[in-house]
Amino acid sequence: MTLIKSISGIRGTIGGSTGDNLTPIDAVKFAAAYGTWLKSYANKDKLVVAIGRDARLSGEMIQNLVVATLVGLGIDVIDLGLSTTPTVEIAVPLEKADGGIILTASHNPKQWNALKLLNEKGEFLNAKEGAIILELAEKEDFDFAEVDDLGGITKDDSYIEKHIEEVLNLPLVDADTIRKKGFKVVVDGVNSTGGIAIPQLLETLGVEVVKLYCDPTGHFPHNPEPLKEHLGDICQKVVEENADFGIVVDPDVDRLAFISNDGEMFGEEYTLVACSDYVLGKTPGSTVSNLSSSRALRDITQKHGGTYEAAAVGEVNVVTKMKANKAIIGGEGNGGIIYPESHYGRDALVGTALFLMLMAERGGTVADLRASYPAYFMSKKKIQLTPDLDVDGLLEAMHEKYKNEEVSTIDGVKIDFAENWVHLRKSNTEPIIRIYTEAKSQKEADDLADRIIAEIKEVAGI
Repeated sequence: MTLIKSISGIRGTIGGSTGDNLTPIDAVKFAAAYGTWLKSYANKDKLVVAIGRDARLSGEMIQNLVVATLVGLGIDVIDLGLSTTPTVEIAVPLEKADGGIILTASHNPKQWNALKLLNEKGEFLNAKEGAIILELAEKEDFDFAEVDDLGGITKDDSYIEKHIEEVLNLPLVDADTIRKKGFKVVVDGVNSTGGIAIPQLLETLGVEVVKLYCDPTGHFPHNPEPLKEHLGDICQKVVEENADFGIVVDPDVDRLAFISNDGEMFGEEYTLVACSDYVLGKTPGSTVSNLSSSRALRDITQKHGGTYEAAAVGEVNVVTKMKANKAIIGGEGNGGIIYPESHYGRDALVGTALFLMLMAERGGTVADLRASYPAYFMSKKKIQLTPDLDVDGLLEAMHEKYKNEEVSTIDGVKIDFAENWVHLRKSNTEPIIRIYTEAKSQKEADDLADRIIAEIKEVAGI
């Protein structure tokens, strides 16, 4: 069982002992720390926080604990109920709230949950703010409100509809253009809130929807990370239904993956490539993704006459560089689309609409579209951490070994070879070292990853 405390929030497994897992006491402590920080940060007499959750089994319990803690601090709560991460991000500024909390462990399995923390813009907190909250939680020095000053709770379950309205109002989304195409799409909502939001968006756009695992029970029918090895059912369903393509989201709907019409993975990395291709074709500019994302985005950006830069892994790092570069689109190669015209957060609803516009205007099949992009193949592997493993020492040893190559150390160690690359970093969300590689063939990418893993194990003596 695990509890991970980071600047982006607190994430852990349900049950077990306090401080080692995400127990009710830990949920209360970190909610209190966030509320205490927010009272100091906002410097206002009365604060409002928007809270939503995905459909995982522990969601209602954790939400009740978090809401009650904020009310105890004298903070008013807007309870959005079953929601998505981007929906809460949009709700915060629309409600003129002072902050937001999303209760979701994103792509982690059902035993996990987390508190994702937002500022008044509906964006994730920066490293400095996150560090203050961790310190407050450690001290447990909280000043709760007296009875006459307790916060109140307002329920508003309309925000998925409002989110869809926001998507339809984007200048580069034309609902009539999409409706005329009469698309048929299979949706795997992994029995979470994507099963509510994505079909509703598609039906509003005149798309025929075939639902697969769209009942928000929280009983995930497969590993919720949208990777090829987990998606056999939808790949088969797309072919059986003769659908134009398939859509897969993670439990909190900030990651988006497509299945081509032939039942093959479009490639999670190519979600951002395709959406950027559409946006750059309409509004030339710069793009940003993280160090672990495909070179294909760089190639497409340059094709459109724009400039590309890589940021450290983590949504807040990508957003910071996007703002600095005035990037018109960006995100992460895990299927996370960040489109500032909407908001600075990964959003599968926005990505779906942009992809539909690309397909409607370009024509042809999704498989044809995928074949038109630069051919890169990625391998995503990991090494489980143990308490005696010196991660920093291992990464430094790998840096030293490849010091004559092009190396970046802004986030772990990324080694750029002429024809491929490898990125090694400690995960922010799981007790693992991630090993990402990219090459011109799957075998080359897998072989490179296996070689690097063997070298790491040799250095570590494991």
